Amino acid sequence: MEIQLIRKLVRLMSGADLSELEVEDRESGLRVHLKRGGEAPTTAPLVSVMQGGTGAVSDSGSAKPVAGAPAEPDGIDIPPGTSPFLSPMVGTFYRSPSPEAAWFVEAGSKIGPDTVLCIIEAMKVMNEIKAETKGEIVEILVENGEPVEYGQPLFLIKTA
Repeated sequence: MEIQLIRKLVRLMSGADLSELEVEDRESGLRVHLKRGGEAPTTAPLVSVMQGGTGAVSDSGSAKPVAGAPAEPDGIDIPPGTSPFLSPMVGTFYRSPSPEAAWFVEAGSKIGPDTVLCIIEAMKVMNEIKAETKGEIVEILVENGEPVEYGQPLFLIKTA
């Protein structure tokens, strides 16, 4: 299951103000179970992806990372009204399609869901990373050509 699908499910859950959502693909045995924390309605959903078997994600009200999910970004001052855009994979971060080309986005760039933010090269495959949201780039947190980890903050985005 792709990270983009999980993000879409989280947005669907948040937009419809659902407290719990479960999707299962019987063919592959893959199951995604999203559940909000019990404290505040603005709590971000927890995500659990399970292969085969059954199980549930529960939350006692404290924000704990789910196994395999990225932890909260450390050492980053996140201004109010912005959110970090996290790397969906491990690889090498590139700001443009080639060394001679202009960067995909700059600080201050307006973005839409289909805006390509960067390329992450993984195993010699160039993966275009799209914004999947509407807003404005506030800050670019990674230098061109740097290696990135799954869940590492790449950009700060002010969503519209």
